[in-house]
Amino acid sequence: MAAERLNSILSHLRPGNKGVATITQKNPDDVVITLALRSPLTKAGKGGFKDTDLDYLVYALLKELLAKSQVDPALIEDVCLGNVNDGKAAYLVRAASLAAGIPHTSGASSVNRFCSSGLKAVQDIANQISLGAIDVGVAVGAELMSASGDRLDKPFNEEVLKNQEAADCMQPMGQTSENVGADFGISRAQQDVYAAESFQRAEAAQKSGWFDDEIVPITTKVKDPKTGEEKSVTLSKDEGVRYGTTVESLSKIRAAFPQFGDKSTGGNSSQVTDGAAAVLLMRRSKAVELGQPILAKFCGATVAGVPPRVMGIGPTAAIPKLLAQFNLSKEDIDLFEINEAFASMAVYCINNLGLEHGKVNPRGGAIALGHPLGATGARQICTILSEARRTKSKVLVTSMCIGTGQGMAGLFVNEQV
Repeated sequence: MAAERLNSILSHLRPGNKGVATITQKNPDDVVITLALRSPLTKAGKGGFKDTDLDYLVYALLKELLAKSQVDPALIEDVCLGNVNDGKAAYLVRAASLAAGIPHTSGASSVNRFCSSGLKAVQDIANQISLGAIDVGVAVGAELMSASGDRLDKPFNEEVLKNQEAADCMQPMGQTSENVGADFGISRAQQDVYAAESFQRAEAAQKSGWFDDEIVPITTKVKDPKTGEEKSVTLSKDEGVRYGTTVESLSKIRAAFPQFGDKSTGGNSSQVTDGAAAVLLMRRSKAVELGQPILAKFCGATVAGVPPRVMGIGPTAAIPKLLAQFNLSKEDIDLFEINEAFASMAVYCINNLGLEHGKVNPRGGAIALGHPLGATGARQICTILSEARRTKSKVLVTSMCIGTGQGMAGLFVNEQV
């Protein structure tokens, strides 16, 4: 073990320690994912989770994670929840963890980096493992957009507003989408073509059962809006996929933000959604000791900033930064998952980065599946690992655009090849 530890340290110190050959090496101190699963994604305000509390959703998902992994709950040293809208998230994740069977000897916290909160939670747990602070941890992303929105209650302080980019942080997301379309010439037709394909890919994936290994059924209660009668339901499929969507049908939908422009619609923008995802991470040596299946190696994640008024282009800053850190090119990446906050930004990012569209969101993205803000960063990991197993893809990148003008990206190596 001492020799393995020394070799691991030396491998990180050697010059030129980057590229595909290096990231696919296996060392005892690697941070690995042994389980990634998610809830179905449901329509906010009217879907299956509209009457569900955040603490219950996190609790139910953690129960499924413990049951499926068969890991001793006492070995989990920390749980981190990515969430945007609930200011009490830190209370809720602690209580949900305890109720799920994780003992009080574990910690719990919450993080908020807007749409990338789920990925930020993964990075938080992974960094602790990498630094030797913990050996095993769980990252969760969860959002109940049925419950609230993320709009500011009041403007920033007048001194802050004197800076134009600071003031731009107050722009509604729909406005930033229209800015991207106008500034970079992304037409309504281009956006509808992209959105139609997202729906079509998601429909094909759902009909083929490709989501089945990443989704765990969640039982919850739903109230009839007319009678108030409450009934128990078990949810197992994403609700947002609209079968038979075409460019023609999307072209008939009116603009969603006419005060800002005429290109973004309810058909080519991400859906308002409820849902959650969870990722179990541990040191490779611990996974081997416990006999846990290693799904993927977490290599790293990074964040980069862009102008707030065009926040959707964030992946065009984060992805090149991440690849440069590991001496990788876009051709080295087999699959990308980029959050489709709006078709405007998705089209721009693919074109600007010169990505092969077939490698990007092959099962559709947030336009078709939905975008529960704090959950999507973790949901993408569940989806990309499932797709990587199916297609035997090796090197994977997930990336998010982030409100207030940021981008985040994560790098993974599939070990189920």
